[in-house]
Amino acid sequence: MKPFAAETAALFELIAKNAVQVELAMRADLDVALRGCEPLLVEVLMYSLLGKGKRLRPLLTTVSSRLCGGRDSRELGLLAAAFEYLHTATLIHDDVLDHAEQRRGRKSVVEQHGLAAAILAGDWLHARSMRLIGELAGQKGLETFCAATVDMVDGEFLQMRYAADPAVTEAQYLAVIGKKTAGLISAACAIGALHGQGCPEQVAALARYGEKIGLAFQIADDLLDYRGDEQATGKKVCNDLLEGKMTLPLIHALSRANGDERELLLRSIQAGHSVSVSCGAVRQLLERLGSFAWCYQRAEEEMVAGLAALSCFDQDWQREDVVVLRSLAGYILSRDR
Repeated sequence: MKPFAAETAALFELIAKNAVQVELAMRADLDVALRGCEPLLVEVLMYSLLGKGKRLRPLLTTVSSRLCGGRDSRELGLLAAAFEYLHTATLIHDDVLDHAEQRRGRKSVVEQHGLAAAILAGDWLHARSMRLIGELAGQKGLETFCAATVDMVDGEFLQMRYAADPAVTEAQYLAVIGKKTAGLISAACAIGALHGQGCPEQVAALARYGEKIGLAFQIADDLLDYRGDEQATGKKVCNDLLEGKMTLPLIHALSRANGDERELLLRSIQAGHSVSVSCGAVRQLLERLGSFAWCYQRAEEEMVAGLAALSCFDQDWQREDVVVLRSLAGYILSRDR
């Protein structure tokens, strides 16, 4: 269910335009917030925030607000920027946890500036994002935002518990990605709707849309970990396997594998960072067992459920933004990075 070519072109144009607007909002905010701060903090934040990424979460915040009657404004730009701050903070801290050397095709913050600077910059971004959400989205928005951040941390602990455990189920995997990934995307949509003065039905609908495309996004991301082009993704192929992460392609393969096939998978899971020698064999096995095709279908099912939640937005003036959300859902499944 990929978006039509015309919709895709329009979506990419909108993504690029929105990314520029979010970057301008961040630069203006940082100019104020960082006055008098240590120059190294400024340097690390600029390195981590500016010039990279598609800013999808800020786009979701902006579109969700407009769907509920909100208008583009400086305030909405700052609200969208808050989600880029938090998302960037999570990426920085993820790279610390994973000892990642690269992020988005260049050195990660921890590799470029060191462990202490990376952790502290992530903390600053988290604190700044909470302040902006509290000021711009009110108590309900802040509660939604804080619940999503608490879930992200809990999701990390769940993932650590399940690391290299071949008994992990699909339901347990979905619990992890629901907290780690889908929760923040859902919050971006819900808080945008709250900012736009949406009614409870609209807020709930956009929260569900965000949750479901968030699940689809992470499943697609886990597929890219095995099937992606390292030049396009900026990450090593099979990195999740190296880190002992039990993602859906591997979980499905374990449920389908015969004795010898299962033994290969178990050895690869237990091998940890030495598994690179068997990455090609694991990829071939997952392909043969139909795990990649099955996971794509699961991602598509989540996407369809997310799109169904948009049925309450049926006014003519809402049509353009509904098309954006539909196109964005299709892009999530067709992306190569």
